[in-house]
Amino acid sequence: MTPESHSLTGTDPTAGPPPGCPAHGRGPGGLHRLYGPDAEDLSSLYDRLRDEHGPVAPVLLHDDVPMWVVLGHTENLHMLRTPSQFCRDSRIWTPLNEGMVKPDHPLMPHIAWEPICSYAEGDEHLRLRGAVTGAMSTIDHRGIRRHINRYTQRLVNQFCEEGSADLVSQFAEHLPMAVMCEILGMPEEYNDRIVQATRDMLHGTETAIASHGYVMGALQRLTERRRKQPAEDFTSQLMAHPARLTDDEVTKHIWVVLMAAYEATATLIANVLRMVLTDPRFRAQLSGGQMTVPEAVEQSLWDEPPFSTVFAYYAKQDTELGGQRVRKGDGLLFAPAPGNVDPRVRPDLSANMMGNRSHLAFGGGPHECPGQDIARAIADSGVDALLMRLPDVELDCAEEELSWTESIASRHLVELPVKFLRKPPQDVMQKPGHAAVPQPRPAWQVGTAPPQAQPQPTPEVPVAPQQVTTAPPQTEAAPEPVRPMGAWRRFLRWWRGY
Repeated sequence: MTPESHSLTGTDPTAGPPPGCPAHGRGPGGLHRLYGPDAEDLSSLYDRLRDEHGPVAPVLLHDDVPMWVVLGHTENLHMLRTPSQFCRDSRIWTPLNEGMVKPDHPLMPHIAWEPICSYAEGDEHLRLRGAVTGAMSTIDHRGIRRHINRYTQRLVNQFCEEGSADLVSQFAEHLPMAVMCEILGMPEEYNDRIVQATRDMLHGTETAIASHGYVMGALQRLTERRRKQPAEDFTSQLMAHPARLTDDEVTKHIWVVLMAAYEATATLIANVLRMVLTDPRFRAQLSGGQMTVPEAVEQSLWDEPPFSTVFAYYAKQDTELGGQRVRKGDGLLFAPAPGNVDPRVRPDLSANMMGNRSHLAFGGGPHECPGQDIARAIADSGVDALLMRLPDVELDCAEEELSWTESIASRHLVELPVKFLRKPPQDVMQKPGHAAVPQPRPAWQVGTAPPQAQPQPTPEVPVAPQQVTTAPPQTEAAPEPVRPMGAWRRFLRWWRGY
């Protein structure tokens, strides 16, 4: 990146605003920082950036590294869908090549290039991505929903007798990990430790390196085991793909799948539950049957996408985006959160977005999330099963008391305390059975029944004894046979309370 483009505006990046200037406190060149005091409320900051610069705005990352943030819905999609102009290979990023991004930069884990499908291009991207999507296509979604329901019941069993719970730490953070361990082929690795290690690694704490080592160790053991003993799981299918991934490539890709699916789905479940519990419109619609849980999930993906921004895309050539001159080697943040509230797409943010899947939550283009259907299934089935098990669940604090942790990449609900009537645990291994089918109701008579004709007496006729005959007994008409009820009719009768 040339000195002119270091500031992304053509100004001297070392010159700060003069004292008393409205921009005093900003970074070099008067640019807003996406960290520190200026970024305590990122959604408001994105609104100010949109007003000042339009759909593409210059900003500063940690250590005042220059970057563009793409705020427009259309501009984000153009960037995602134009691999000839933008890529995810950080090795062409000018600030990195010029030494502005230090090895200990806080965002380096998101920026550093890896030989995985998320960063690859061309034939290599087709090879790696083809293996991942091929393995994804073999997943039995009906079987996955059974796992989701079983793990949901197990988690609810752990707190149902208490009458209260934190649905973030006791449910949302556990369900995706349990299901993903099942999908990958390592259900024995699911426990509190792997959940905490993953959270620790994603939050970048002091023990994040040790936590990363623990998770990678579990994945490496899985790779070694499946190389010797293939099974019917994602990891085995990834190995069997014609792309012939090496063991190292397999381990790195199941790590990518686990991290992306876990983080996105845990946040999504927490957001959907908060929305259902705090917004009376949604709870009423859910209870009244006017909104399904999948529709509530899509609304949440519009309003609170699991990832606020994604690091990062890089310009492969000089180009123009959103009225801004983007230089070759510039970095751009894909930003689903501000893109989803672009006034040109959503002039009324209170409008219902049911049935509309054109949000940016799962990206787009060559790097669109391949596991979005799994994330939806875990959120849909998990939230639905929880609400069926605890139909009286309600928030156990004032809505204003809820808090979030926020970073450039995401916004997480800290906890979601709820209360409900105590429930007994359920046997999660019990096989489903058929309830007794009730006797059919008698046929209803609409209107007034005609009066029954009274039998008229017949005159007696003398008959000789030898001529006495007995009339054959009157046989009643055989009742119409009752048609056997199939499973669907039995379900409808049960659902309607018959």
